[in-house]
Amino acid sequence: MGEIVLAAKITHVPSMYLSELPGPHHGCRKAAIDGHIELGRRARERGVDTLVIFDVHWLVNSGYHVNCCEKFQGIYSSNELPHFVKDMEYDYDGNPALGELIAERANARGIKTRAHQVQSLGLEYGTLVPCRYMNSDRRFKVVSVAAWCAWHSLDDSRVFGEAVREAIEKSASRAAVLASGSLSHRFNDNSNAVEKIFDISNEFFRQVDLRVLELWQRGEWKVFTDMFSEYASRCVGEGGMHDTAMLLGALGWDRYQGKVDIVSPYFPSSGTGQVNAEFPVAGCRQ
Repeated sequence: MGEIVLAAKITHVPSMYLSELPGPHHGCRKAAIDGHIELGRRARERGVDTLVIFDVHWLVNSGYHVNCCEKFQGIYSSNELPHFVKDMEYDYDGNPALGELIAERANARGIKTRAHQVQSLGLEYGTLVPCRYMNSDRRFKVVSVAAWCAWHSLDDSRVFGEAVREAIEKSASRAAVLASGSLSHRFNDNSNAVEKIFDISNEFFRQVDLRVLELWQRGEWKVFTDMFSEYASRCVGEGGMHDTAMLLGALGWDRYQGKVDIVSPYFPSSGTGQVNAEFPVAGCRQ
């Protein structure tokens, strides 16, 4: 029997990669990178063998999709921000058996899902940036799930998350489940994007983000799930916040009882609100 042994909401801002490079932004995202490294350390300590990543940079218009090739290898440049992420090499093993099982269990719950083993279907940076810092030694296999769900309901993503948990428990995997996406996600306007790389786009978004983190730290999940849809809409949640819906679905939704551990403090990035936060799996409820 497999199990989820680590769960987290994580940032994947491309300025983390930029932070590695010589220049004016060198070291600017050290806290976020350190948070990924710490989550990777915790995953190793708990015997994780697979990272299941809900990636809000993989856009899909119909159905749910799982990328579960035997191997992922290539060189990635972001078509969205090529001046931030370019020529980033990657090489990870996949977990096709788990990816296929996720699709099977989701379809059994009425959520139309396809698992793909297509070599030309590359990974997006919502998967690649976390893997760069959590999985630099290729210790973990990788399964990437599309979480920029353009025409899907948050409730379907909740049910999909339940299916992910069921699939992991029916597998032989010790998995980390990672919701890779921001909190609020309204970018700064193009006219001031360069000088405001470290600013929030609107103070309202920062204050709602901070209140949400407060609820998470207190374990007030019924309050959060009641406001979730409105929060995702009003604060322009990245990819509609389907990554968060999948994560909470896997953990038990409003029955989840964990109190979140903030691993990297909240920070604004190019107008958006970001955090690394672990969701203790001891609080899971089916």
